[in-house]
Parts: sequence; structure tokens; C-alpha cells
Amino acid sequence: MSQVIGQIRSDIIRAIEDDSIVLPTLPEVALEVREAASDPDVSIPVLATIIEHDSSLAARILRVSNSSLLRAQEPVVDVKTAISRIGLSYTSTLVTALAMQQIFLSTKENLNARMRALWVHSTDVAAICNTLAKSQRHLKPELATLAGIIHQIGALPLLNYAVGRGFLRDHPTMLDQVLVQLAPEIGTRILESWGFAPELVNVPVDHLKFDREVDRADYADLVTVANLHSYVGTQHPFASVNWADVTAFARLGLPVDPAEEDAGYREQIERMQEALRA
Repeated sequence: MSQVIGQIRSDIIRAIEDDSIVLPTLPEVALEVREAASDPDVSIPVLATIIEHDSSLAARILRVSNSSLLRAQEPVVDVKTAISRIGLSYTSTLVTALAMQQIFLSTKENLNARMRALWVHSTDVAAICNTLAKSQRHLKPELATLAGIIHQIGALPLLNYAVGRGFLRDHPTMLDQVLVQLAPEIGTRILESWGFAPELVNVPVDHLKFDREVDRADYADLVTVANLHSYVGTQHPFASVNWADVTAFARLGLPVDPAEEDAGYREQIERMQEALRA
């Protein structure tokens, strides 16, 4: 198996370098919003105009602003007011996260089911990251959300690669092994090509290093913990990991027993899941 995976890795890396496999690109609206939001003097009307060019995304931003996540009493009916309620920084990150759902879709039915499952899992992890980040003064909930969304982004080109190769497409166990072994490295390449900050570029690889030693908790730590939380009660191999052996919990000051989660924590996660899937 390791020899096969090694050959697949060589093929994929070569294909990426030759541009015969195209890495996913951020949707245009996410790029425009990110560029506009990088200007410290950007105004809410400017950001609203960009978002309104994508009617589907504008509707989702409105749904988020009216969701239980923000617990507002008065309904919002326009994008400018929605941005005011959500905040400029959070809106920019939320647009990126919501727009990315587009790249978790495929016209190939045998691939689409896996893509959809990947998106659902990513939003689960993102919602948990957002909730956990609120207890960390130096970590931003909006970036934590994005870290959760992108932690398995490297799986997308690998799934596309598998579609035309029956020895992978028709053998789920082998494909799962390929994803486990190669998606982190490919994910880092994608995030570098998108110009993401180093604190997010390292997430696909570092969130899987359970014994990692760093001076301060970071977004990879949030994803590590959120990922383990997301698999509690499932048959996934990560469900059997002993949290006491995972260094991220100590850095974040979080309990290492799933039973210590309280109802308020679960409620916050569910509200964030609702917002991301709006």
C-alpha cells in the first residue's frame, strides 16, 4: 500500500507542477471581498455592493444576520445592515467560508457524495473551532471558523484525481488511505497558492500532530481539538484517541473528557452550524 501511495503522490505532485491538475481557486466574490476588506478604510456600503453582486451569497449573509447565532430582536432586510450586525472583519471571513461551499461540489455523482460529506464535516469542525476560540483571547473566532473550513481542503484535488482512475475510485479503503496520507500536504499547497496567512497555511498538516510542541496555542490546535470533538461517538479511528495524550488540550486549557462538555457549549456550536449551512 505504501508503495502505491508513494507513486500516487509523485503523480499528483508532478501533475500539479505541470498544471495538468488544477488546484481549487477561491470563488471570485471571496477574492473581491477579501481585497476590499484589507483596506482599513473600507466602508460598509462598498463591501455590501460587492456581496450584492452574488444574490445567493447575499441571501445567505442575510440569513446569518437573522439567525439564532446573533440573537437579534429586529429582523435585517438589507446587506448593509447585515454587515453592521455581523461586523466588517467577520463578514469578510464569513463570505470566504460560505463561498467556499461552491468548490465542495462536483458534476460527477460518484464524487459529489464524498464532496458533500467533506463539506458537512468541515462546517462541523468550523463551528466547534469558532466556539472554542471565544475562550482564547489571542485567537479570533472568525479565523478559527475559516481554519475549520479549510483543514481538509487538500482532499478536493485528490478526489478529482480519483474519478478517472478506477483502481482508486472503486476501492474506498485505498482512497481513504490516499486522502489520509496526501491531503494535508496538498492542502498546504492550496492555501499557499491562495495567499493565506502562515497561521492558516500550517493547519492541514499541523492539526494532525497530536504530540506537537509549540509555545502558544494556535489555530491548528483549535482544529485538532474540534476534529476530535466532532468524532465522539462515531466509528472513526480518531474517536478512540486518548485526549490526555493530545498536547493541544493543555495549551488551550480545555478538559480532556468529552463528558465535561456542557449544554451551553453544544448550543453555541449548533447555532454556528446553522449559520454556516444557511
